[in-house]
Amino acid sequence: MAKIIGIGNALVDALYKVESDDIISQLQLQKGGMQLIDCERYNAIRETVKNLPAEFRTGGSAGNATLCFAKLGGNAAFIGKLGRDDKGALFSNERSAQGVTPIELFSELPTGIAMTFITPDGQRTFGTFLGAAVEMTAEELRPEWFEGYEYFFIEGYLVQNHALIETAVDMAHAAGARVCLDLASYNIIREDHAFFEHLLTKTDIVFANEEESLAMTGLEPEAALEALAKVCEIAVVKIGARGAMAMCGTEKCAVPAAKVPAVVDTTAAGDFFAGGFLFALGQGGSLSEALTMGARCSAEVIQVIGTKLDESVWETLRK
Repeated sequence: MAKIIGIGNALVDALYKVESDDIISQLQLQKGGMQLIDCERYNAIRETVKNLPAEFRTGGSAGNATLCFAKLGGNAAFIGKLGRDDKGALFSNERSAQGVTPIELFSELPTGIAMTFITPDGQRTFGTFLGAAVEMTAEELRPEWFEGYEYFFIEGYLVQNHALIETAVDMAHAAGARVCLDLASYNIIREDHAFFEHLLTKTDIVFANEEESLAMTGLEPEAALEALAKVCEIAVVKIGARGAMAMCGTEKCAVPAAKVPAVVDTTAAGDFFAGGFLFALGQGGSLSEALTMGARCSAEVIQVIGTKLDESVWETLRK
């Protein structure tokens, strides 16, 4: 059985369906991006949207990727830091029920919240209050947590904590795991480009979408794929409705995006792609088969609000 362990911001998504981009402009968020917000701004945003209906789901990029991996039939674990509050309990209980083994650290700060605004085009924009997640430190990591796993998955949203990521990567490699990095968001890459360049030299498998690959390399998708594949063993570049490409050594392949009736919410599309890709690869699948599974998982999650798929959908994906 394929095995993965992820590390990331343990977040609960507060999902808001909005009728236009107006609220995003009003809140001064970058459409399609992820912006970190402090407690004061988080409370101000909550006040602004207090009359809008919201759904709460467990989230976080690495958490979602490991969730997908587990639901496909893999062995998954997740390292994250929670508050001792109702949102922390929600995160822990839901992830456990979904088959992900939680490796939990705790803080007196509240559990992190990702304020997620979903526009009619299905695009999602995040204002993220990290809360307890921001207190996770390198000193809290334990080498034995990484033993026995084939893959170690890092979300780019966590990369601002350089010491934590460096320590985790070194522990994972020492345990024999392949390091997988999702670049996560174009604005995060721009703000910390030099460290991302350094981290890629320690990365075995990298995932990026079109905007992220451009921010990382300054190149259009196919050229960006080739540039990333010169640094990492496997590079994957997702190009939205046109599908995805992957490259390993001199092998290059592409798959079209799976067709869907309508895009409801793109939250976790990239996370589920990564989870599906790594699961198929861990089962001995080819690069093309891994791309296809990633595309299938991504297509399913963009048809629902949040990340909760019917069990019948998971059963179909497993078959």
